[in-house]
Amino acid sequence: MAALIPPSKSYQLITTTSSNILPFICSRSPSSPKLPATKMSLNTSITPRKLPVLLFDIMDTIVRDPFYHDIPAFFGMSMKELLDCKHPTAWIEFEKGLIDEMELARIFFKDGRHFDLEGLKSCIYQGYSYLEGVEELLSTLKDNGYEMHAFTNYPIWYRMIEDKLKLSSYLSWTFCSCTIGKRKPDPHFYSEVLQRLDTEPQNCVFIDDRLKNIEAAKEAGINGIQFKNADSLQQDLSLLGITFQNKTKTQEHEA
Repeated sequence: MAALIPPSKSYQLITTTSSNILPFICSRSPSSPKLPATKMSLNTSITPRKLPVLLFDIMDTIVRDPFYHDIPAFFGMSMKELLDCKHPTAWIEFEKGLIDEMELARIFFKDGRHFDLEGLKSCIYQGYSYLEGVEELLSTLKDNGYEMHAFTNYPIWYRMIEDKLKLSSYLSWTFCSCTIGKRKPDPHFYSEVLQRLDTEPQNCVFIDDRLKNIEAAKEAGINGIQFKNADSLQQDLSLLGITFQNKTKTQEHEA
């Protein structure tokens, strides 16, 4: 079973109205412009926010990461050889949105050698795929009304993932390092996530394959699950009270 870090506090049901639901996706702006005043109806409904909010790492949690096999093969190197000759911080800077892909290509190798950037992107694109069982799990969580967000270290190439796999069918690309300018396990990244979601840490569950990122979530008071596979993730989410009722089967049974 996947490593499960229990919540520091019990869940608390909170409610939201249309005025405080997360109004942006991947925005660096610390505040949104004020909307013009409008006449409020006395019958304005309050919709309960279904908790917990689910925060998903993407690479090797939802999507296969081509970095460890496909990229070394593209360059005709072993992983060790690639790590020895690539720039030590270029990819991190790219993930944080500090440089664009052209600058990445210019400095990717320590010796400044040129390579086929478009060919590399094509190789990476072909390597993207859902991990076994994960898409079905996301679909069931969506059908059961859970709010889901990406919380991931990845460059602007997340758009290639979206183009191929259509992750936005299940979750929002809300917290990407390239648009926030921070990377996990930076505690400020976790704090910003909570601030933008406008909720308490115990109302969130974070899923990631890397233990150091889960430990950082624990320090922030967020429930953490280390991803191993889809089956163990479903078991661990169930232990936190998250339901996986298949609505289609339920409707067929009721009919």
